[in-house]
Amino acid sequence: MIDEQTDKPKPRNSFWRELPVLLGVAVLVAVLVRAFVLQTFYIPSPSMQHTLDINDRVLVNKLVYDFRDPRRGEILVFRAPFEWSNNPDGEDFIKRVIGVGGDRVVCCDAQDRLMVNGHSLDEPYIFSENGVRDRAADEEFDITVPAGRLWVMGDHRSASGDSLEHWEQSKSSNPEGDINLATIPVDSAVGRAFTVFWPLDRAKWLSVPDSYDGVPNS
Repeated sequence: MIDEQTDKPKPRNSFWRELPVLLGVAVLVAVLVRAFVLQTFYIPSPSMQHTLDINDRVLVNKLVYDFRDPRRGEILVFRAPFEWSNNPDGEDFIKRVIGVGGDRVVCCDAQDRLMVNGHSLDEPYIFSENGVRDRAADEEFDITVPAGRLWVMGDHRSASGDSLEHWEQSKSSNPEGDINLATIPVDSAVGRAFTVFWPLDRAKWLSVPDSYDGVPNS
């Protein structure tokens, strides 16, 4: 004779006993994702307008640069050098990568465009408002990016504390300029901003413009 067994119902309070464990696992996963994979950042300044406006929220891939270096045209979140932020605790900046190690970046061609390794960049993202568009740069320059470093600029060129501003500042004490003060180390990269997710009416992908495809390697 086979005994029939019935499943005993779980006590009603079993869910509440398991809830702290579930919440703990969820918090742990969220912390690990934020630390190593994805993180949200808000935009506090006008330096990337109108690609990124003040108070936009962006999602940043923190894992990608563990496998490769930043590339031209990408929007980069990085830990700013002390000379850029004057903050001993460090500060995260967001700019666009214009030149990588070995690149020659020049302002400007006959159409007032930046040139990277002799290739003129069309930059549709440069700040424009009421029919007035920023220049690609507010003064002429001709630099070569050192190995392991990046030349970065804001899309709102007239309102960005970036490589060009620090290049100009460095020439006040050294007429030849200090390219290391004007560039940032590759290992300061926090991650690549790849989408605006808030506010919803500004949601978009932050892709690399096609113009960068034609830049030859140095």
